Amino acid sequence: MDGFLPINKNEMKALGLDRLDFVYVTGDAYVDHPSFGTAIISRVLTAHGYSVGIIAQPDWKDDKSITEFGEPRLAFLVSAGNMDSMVNHYSVSKKRRDRDSFSPGGERGRRPDYATIVYSNLIRHTYKDTPILIGGIEASLRRLAHYDYWSDKLKRSILMDSGADILMYGMGEKAVVELADSLDTGIDVKDITFVRGTVYRTNDISGLSDFELLPDFDSMKLEKKKYAESFFVQYCNTDAYTGKVLVEPYPNKQYIVQNPPSMPLTTEEMDAVYDLPYMRTYHPSYQEQGGIPAIEEVRFSLISNRGCYGGCSFCALTFHQGRMMQTRSKESLLKEARFITRQDGFKGYIHDVGGPTANFYHKACKKQEKYGVCKNRQCLFPKPCDNLIVDHKAYLDLLRAVRELPGVKKVFVRSGIRFDYLLLDKDETFFNELVKYHISGQLKVAPEHVADKVLKLMGKPENSVYKAFARKYQRINERLSLKQYLVPYLMSSHPGSDLSAAIELAEHVRDIGYMPEQVQDFYPTPSTISTVMYYTGVDPRDMKPVYVPKNPHEKAMQRALIQYRNPENYELVKEALLKAGRADLIGFDKHCLIKPRKMKRPEDEKSGKKKHEPQGRGRSYVNRKKEESIGPKKKTIRNRHKKKG
Repeated sequence: MDGFLPINKNEMKALGLDRLDFVYVTGDAYVDHPSFGTAIISRVLTAHGYSVGIIAQPDWKDDKSITEFGEPRLAFLVSAGNMDSMVNHYSVSKKRRDRDSFSPGGERGRRPDYATIVYSNLIRHTYKDTPILIGGIEASLRRLAHYDYWSDKLKRSILMDSGADILMYGMGEKAVVELADSLDTGIDVKDITFVRGTVYRTNDISGLSDFELLPDFDSMKLEKKKYAESFFVQYCNTDAYTGKVLVEPYPNKQYIVQNPPSMPLTTEEMDAVYDLPYMRTYHPSYQEQGGIPAIEEVRFSLISNRGCYGGCSFCALTFHQGRMMQTRSKESLLKEARFITRQDGFKGYIHDVGGPTANFYHKACKKQEKYGVCKNRQCLFPKPCDNLIVDHKAYLDLLRAVRELPGVKKVFVRSGIRFDYLLLDKDETFFNELVKYHISGQLKVAPEHVADKVLKLMGKPENSVYKAFARKYQRINERLSLKQYLVPYLMSSHPGSDLSAAIELAEHVRDIGYMPEQVQDFYPTPSTISTVMYYTGVDPRDMKPVYVPKNPHEKAMQRALIQYRNPENYELVKEALLKAGRADLIGFDKHCLIKPRKMKRPEDEKSGKKKHEPQGRGRSYVNRKKEESIGPKKKTIRNRHKKKG
């Protein structure tokens, strides 16, 4: 189907349709671009002959908002959007965000908290028996019992609270087609228990075989370590080749059953998904409201891969896209790139060619093609696996081809680069060309921390690896006569980070002369190893205790230490240094983080003298105070005198 999918009944009628097969309810505005899950799933369905209409950001307080198209023939599809609705709405400090990039004009408040649950309940209130299939990242990462940071409690599977029939987890293209075909043949939704990449509810598990029984929900609520044990079992079953059926018991003989993940897309299948006739922009109805800001980041970008075997503890990719790399062909990407160059507004710059990790452009090792990913070890952590294929040739060939296209001035690589993987490549050709052609002034990388005890819990390489990368990056820039810099992403308050580790990070910032404008405070989002550590106080991989900074004041100190040069952080930094026994970092030496501020002397207290102006205010502050004391008339005379002088 060319053109946008219908968003109202008039558009549906214009397509000659009296009833739709599926109605897709989403928390995002409708953007028909392959960076948006709603667009991919709906386009895949239409490619298989099904009709789909989009209800974007319905008014969840009005039952009628869900009835725009009437009852679909097969099912409602529900997604919170490209982000978990709670992450979309709230910062790590649980303050409401001012902007929603997935809404018209960036306006906030266009979707509810826990949107998947709210939309599903709204549908069920109106359509009692119509099948509801939920998906997207919010549903995917909440498919089993999970810790919810915003309510600070363990929550049951989102299937239980949403009232939906089936949950699709992961990317969903294969699962949604199999579900559609099953419903289309007349199979009752309650009998569709066989689709990979899905989760369903049942009262009877007698027909199951070769499954793993997880701890029941009530026992996990009573004992946090039970949840850590359950999570690790789930973590070890995220691979399509080796994953088992998982069963999570609930009271009253209810069960949530998770089928093994969908098989990864082949290159041919992934090409087919991205070759569908996307409009590559937002629906024109949003134009008068200012458009959809989120499109700007991806409008002129290419998605070359999915999945990630990096294994960072704070990342949910393992649970959502998996560790198996899935890549598109060079031909498919060049076809899309040529299309981009003909779009209105293209000025010659491809903003990105990548994915979760740009330089992972093939499977980690040959064994994965037959046996899947290893259950008992990571590809890069704690040390690179001997079987790891280290080769940037195919990705470099792709970048060269894109940058040689007519009309392309520059091709950026803005998605993540795994610097430890890059460093393993003995052939420096890719590194040289990355520096020469694919960055502009600065390269953003994610060491996250420098304290090895924290990095180990993060699943990141030792700090010595990042230092070696930084030295090599500098040497290449010098050889190419370029002045380009590294911009490191740093994280405060990750589990395992105490004040001593935070101070070590501050000293690193001091040594490299870097003043980060923003610092990411650790954000406990559903279904990550780090979030489990935060909630349970143990590492689910070995069940060893982990120090977790939860006190808001301590978290503020850790964040302030990274930005110790900011005068507003002075008192927090000073308090942290004194508390950690590091008063040696308060002074006038080069190694010190802050200088001591002058205090009121005892003799001044007795004589009634005013205390000295605090340091760090600057000359303008002192002059302003003097001018205020002079008074308006004398101030004018003084200014006139200055002019004559």
